[in-house]
Amino acid sequence: MENLLLAVPNVSEGRDGETVAAIAAAFAADSEVRLLDTHSDGDHHRSVFTLAGPPGALGDALLRGARAAVEGIDIGDERGVHPHVGAIDVVPVVYLDDSARGAACAQALLVADRIGNELNVPVFLYGALAGGRTRAGLRRGGVAGLQSRIAAGELRPDFGPSRMHPGAGATLVAARPPLVAFNVQLAAPATVAGARRIASLIREGGAEGLPGLRAIGLELGGGVAQVSMNIERPFELTLATVVSAVRRHAEVANAELVGLAPRAALQDFPDEVQFVGLNPEKQVIENILAA
Repeated sequence: MENLLLAVPNVSEGRDGETVAAIAAAFAADSEVRLLDTHSDGDHHRSVFTLAGPPGALGDALLRGARAAVEGIDIGDERGVHPHVGAIDVVPVVYLDDSARGAACAQALLVADRIGNELNVPVFLYGALAGGRTRAGLRRGGVAGLQSRIAAGELRPDFGPSRMHPGAGATLVAARPPLVAFNVQLAAPATVAGARRIASLIREGGAEGLPGLRAIGLELGGGVAQVSMNIERPFELTLATVVSAVRRHAEVANAELVGLAPRAALQDFPDEVQFVGLNPEKQVIENILAA
């Protein structure tokens, strides 16, 4: 499709199948927009949707899904181990090449305005649209931390009301090129402290920092330690390189791709590392867009 954009909205619900299905149906209600993938995780209590469509139709789809998330999710309830600030937590609009960057930025700003003004959810821009402000910085302290900084006048939403939505919190919006969300489970007896240490070493800026890598250490159910990552330069930094960096410090039990990845990111992935649930026909961007 000419002028194709992707979007990867994340919602803070990964356990209630009916709620996730209702949000997915809202995203996919327009035949011009394809729902390429839905990834739900109960430990993270999060679902990641990948959509593709032309500007305009894609924005309408994002608003429909955001509305369903606001109506169906209450962030006052326990929301799992993944950092978050809202029901419709992040809405990145993704351009596949530089020629579509302007369209992605325009679509992201329009979606941010509509979420803020039609759903009464405060919206903060991040990334290039906000001078490089990061998701992690906005999520610092979670929902309560963001609310405190708004109340203190330290932060002001870019769109929508100047207070958190009582049930849906806030939403973070960006326009960006593709990134890869990637989780590595460490083999027992690894601990969450060990996962956090590894994350601090290998993330960009760490002692062994990899360029464009964001990483945190988490504890999943049953005491499983996980290094959860976003690879922001997947055409330069492969998953194989990331796994190698983790394996210098701990044995890896398995790896997991969240959503889609460009083909280049999967090159030379080690055969001996179990890749849970990987389906190249459905999770490689080039393959599924050609289908």
